[in-house]
This record gives sequence, structure tokens and C-alpha cells, in this order.
Amino acid sequence: SEMCIRDSNNCAAHFTPNAGDTKVLTKGDVVKIDFGTHVKGLLVDSAFTVAFEPCFDNLLLAAKEATWTGVTEAGIDARLDEIGEKIQETMESYEVEIKGKVHKIRCVKNLEGHQVARYRIHAGKCLPTVKGGPQEKMEEGEVYACETFASTGKGIVMDDVDCSHYMKAFDTKPRPIKNSRSKFLLKIIEDNFSTLAFCRRWIDDMQFEKHYSALKPLVDAEAVIPYPPLVDIPGSYVAQFEPVSYTHLRAHETSLHLVCRLLLEKKNT
Repeated sequence: SEMCIRDSNNCAAHFTPNAGDTKVLTKGDVVKIDFGTHVKGLLVDSAFTVAFEPCFDNLLLAAKEATWTGVTEAGIDARLDEIGEKIQETMESYEVEIKGKVHKIRCVKNLEGHQVARYRIHAGKCLPTVKGGPQEKMEEGEVYACETFASTGKGIVMDDVDCSHYMKAFDTKPRPIKNSRSKFLLKIIEDNFSTLAFCRRWIDDMQFEKHYSALKPLVDAEAVIPYPPLVDIPGSYVAQFEPVSYTHLRAHETSLHLVCRLLLEKKNT
């Protein structure tokens, strides 16, 4: 299990501090905490948001209620496009007042939930959070991370700089790697993370000095995929909420019961 404070304010996803980052959280920040747990590659991907000012309560509530709408609508033969429409309808029924200004809350339309498979955090089908998604159906035995992002901005995120998140490519054949330090780093990544996400600080913790000069050739060869921070417009705020759902979710389960059952059932298969 790994947990890290990730994204604050207008940053929606894929941020954790690199070495030397001096950012300090303040009372006015909105912080997303995203964490994953796995048993031999069988994954649970989850997230929640923390804010210290009560003016953000509706923003957090919009993400949470929209996500639980998605979980409620999920099930065998449920259509993904219809789930996305219900999520958007719930999310965008909220508004929030910040510093005397009322903001309509929008779904971040280019971030979606996703199917989860062994050692593959983003696998197969995507679970949209807005209407107009694919007319595919959920099938029995599939596992989904249903995640939504509530934003006071445009509801569209773009890549930012200073990437900290990476994953070894799952099913692509990389170009030849000639750099010996890069080959050694790839072996470290395979042995410690397989095809799960990792951040640059973890490479630092292994005392691999000046690791970026070895990491960049792996990215260039498409052996490792970078996941840069994703941000909405400056001055906006984004909240995230994400549980994991089996497509045979049992009635009256809490999220804690669901996560425990998911891990136990998959461990025993």
C-alpha cells in the first residue's frame, strides 16, 4: 500500500512532490489524496479530497455524491454512457460560493473512471463522467474504479510541467535501450514496481543518484510512460472522489466492506 499527498487546488491528478519541492499546504488549499493497494497485482485504486475551509464543502460533496451515483448505477449489463450521464447530472446540480463568488460545479470531462486488471491500473473500458460516452456495457466479474472530478474551472484539464508519476509500459514493445544506467534502472523498476505507478522520490530513496538522466532514455524509448500533472485553469479548485466497485456489488455494503471483500475474494482466486 502506498499513499501520498498529491494534488492541490486546480491540479486534478498525477502530482506528488519531487525532491526539493518546498510547497507547504495552507488553510485555503484543496488537497486530493490518492492511494492504491494491491495483493500480487490485484488492485484497489481509491481517492478522497481534504479541504480545511467550510466554503469548499459543496465542492467535495459534489464529487462524492456523483461518484456514489456512478457506483449505484453500476452493475452487470449497465451501459457506460448512461452511467456517465447520471454522474454528470448529479455533479452539476451543485454550486459553491468561494470568496463571495458563486461557481457552477462542472465535471472534468476529460478524466474518467476505468476498468482495473491485474498489474494494470488503467485497463480495458473507461467509465465516463459525462453524457455521450461509449455505448458499451459492464460485464460480470469486471472491476472498475469509479472516480469523478468536480471543478470550479472549465472542467477540462491539460498537462502541466515537472512530471513526478511514471509507469512501465504494459503491452508495448519499447525501442532498443543502449544506455547501461537506463537498463539498470529499468531492472529496478521491473523488480520493485512491475507495471504499477511509481514516483521519482521512490527512485531517490533507492539511492540511485542523478536518476533522471537514466529515466529520460526509458521515456524516449517508450519503455516507461510519463504521467504529468493535470490541471484546470489557474485559480480554480478541483475535488476528487474514487472508490472501487465490483460489478456484482452487494446490497447495503459500505465502501470499507467493499474494499475488504474485493481484496479477500481476489486473493483467494
